[in-house]
Amino acid sequence: MNAIPLNAVPTSTAGGQVSPALAKSPVAGRRRTVLIATDTYPPDVNGAAYFSHRLAGGLAARGAEVHVVCASDQGPSRTEIMDGVVVHRLRSVPLLVHPTMRVSVPAGLGRTLSRLIEQVGPQVVHVQGHFVVGRAAVGAARRMRLPVVATNHFMPDNLFQFGHIPAWLRERAGQVAWHDFRRVFARADRITAPTRIAAGLLFDKGFTREVEAVSCGIDLHRFQPQPQQWARQRFELADRPTILFVGRLDEEKRLDELVRALPHVLDHVDAQAVLVGTGGKRPVLERLAARIGVGERVRFLGFVPDADLPQVYSAADVFAMPGIAELQSIATLEAMASGLPVVAADAMALPHLVADNGHLYQPGDVRELARHLTAILTSAELRASMAKASLALAATHDHQHSLARFEAIYAELAA
Repeated sequence: MNAIPLNAVPTSTAGGQVSPALAKSPVAGRRRTVLIATDTYPPDVNGAAYFSHRLAGGLAARGAEVHVVCASDQGPSRTEIMDGVVVHRLRSVPLLVHPTMRVSVPAGLGRTLSRLIEQVGPQVVHVQGHFVVGRAAVGAARRMRLPVVATNHFMPDNLFQFGHIPAWLRERAGQVAWHDFRRVFARADRITAPTRIAAGLLFDKGFTREVEAVSCGIDLHRFQPQPQQWARQRFELADRPTILFVGRLDEEKRLDELVRALPHVLDHVDAQAVLVGTGGKRPVLERLAARIGVGERVRFLGFVPDADLPQVYSAADVFAMPGIAELQSIATLEAMASGLPVVAADAMALPHLVADNGHLYQPGDVRELARHLTAILTSAELRASMAKASLALAATHDHQHSLARFEAIYAELAA
């Protein structure tokens, strides 16, 4: 694998490339240099990519010099500036089992990461997973005696669909995946997960190290209630009671339950369901909606840029999250900060996000899901009280608090 092209690249903010001096030298007055290593980063669309991007940009805005190393979204390696962060994109190839993601070429990756660490000079390396880039970064940091923070976003359930793992083999495949995870993360100095439940999951899977819960956090300045009528016009949505989902349209999100619940909701209220995001299950969901007679009441908005997401949430009356593999669910937090009641599956970390602001339902119980959605959509008083509760709970997940905690962890390790 070729080394990251830190030399012989022109200085340019408009073109997205940076000079070797910018890649190597700390910015005057900045407190600390952090290298974030992740296999997925925007334009990838998933929770780990979004968290890594917000962490990097947030730390940079608070005065750190931040470098991100990740797989190239286009193939060839390059270095660029994104939101005040130096992003080193490694040469990549398509991930055969995933329709959109790419993976860094493993050959020579350890040497490349060692050279990058030597050039950048970070005081701490923060990895966002145990796959190709994450494990190479852990190894390089260990060789250079640098402290490592590791944050887990992984659940095997998120990979089964793309790996085409049959149901009878999934338990064994999950055991192998967790064994690999333990082996890599055991080398880190500090381990974090987004919630207490996510931290407890690692213990349940045989990980014996202490795991600290640090919320992914959300930007409360961006996500807040906005005028609903304007938002519906912006996305050409009918002006009727609206159920919203934001996320990947993939297997573990179990969106078929939301579609199958809609006929029961329509027995009581003239509603619509709006699904935002892309994924392999969209054609299946479209066919299901047409077959059960709600095709005209299920709107697929596809990919919506991050900058437009606050308006998407404002178009809705209630947010639904049927997923069963959520270690926190950034989308649900964003919906809460936008003042939406929440109906979510009683699974993994979602119970952390639902109290007086909504309802939990037993995964698979479509009628219970429909009852909760109907109750919220038919009562303005209930929606108002739940909206207030959502805003209060979301306020405890301000990403500035999360950034401050990570800064404190870096300081402890660097000392």
